[in-house]
Amino acid sequence: MIDAPQNSVFDARGHDHGACIHDALARAETLCQQHGLRLTAIRRRVLELIWENHRPTKAYDLLNTINAERGNAAPPTVYRALDFLLDAGLIHKIESLNAFIGCDAGHGDGHPKFLICRACERVAEIPSPAVDNALAREAKRAGFTIDHETIEIGGTCAACAHRG
Repeated sequence: MIDAPQNSVFDARGHDHGACIHDALARAETLCQQHGLRLTAIRRRVLELIWENHRPTKAYDLLNTINAERGNAAPPTVYRALDFLLDAGLIHKIESLNAFIGCDAGHGDGHPKFLICRACERVAEIPSPAVDNALAREAKRAGFTIDHETIEIGGTCAACAHRG
């Protein structure tokens, strides 16, 4: 049996999710002010809903929640908010799940990589400059220009392995 490590990217013990949401919203407001973008009420609410947990959120789940809160929101309303948040770098799309997760901006200039626990469905965004450098080196060697990169790794987090 694997010991569940403390302070891992999947460790929820002692995690203040209210602070997590607050920080994400504050970062969004700052970014929008700096770039002359508008963080509308619907964009803000979509971002808040995405940050409610570390599990990927599907667009139709967002739509259902917003409809329950505000009435008849059309799918394009949510998709436009998601596109804005993606373009602003505030969220990421988990391609393999067709879902969205908040961006913790811990990847700096590199590209984020995602660890996806198949058991609890939590997602952790991890930086990996060594992987970025290796991919850039191999692409250059092949004469290839990278314009998009998504690395998603499925498996089992230590907490789920410990429970299993």
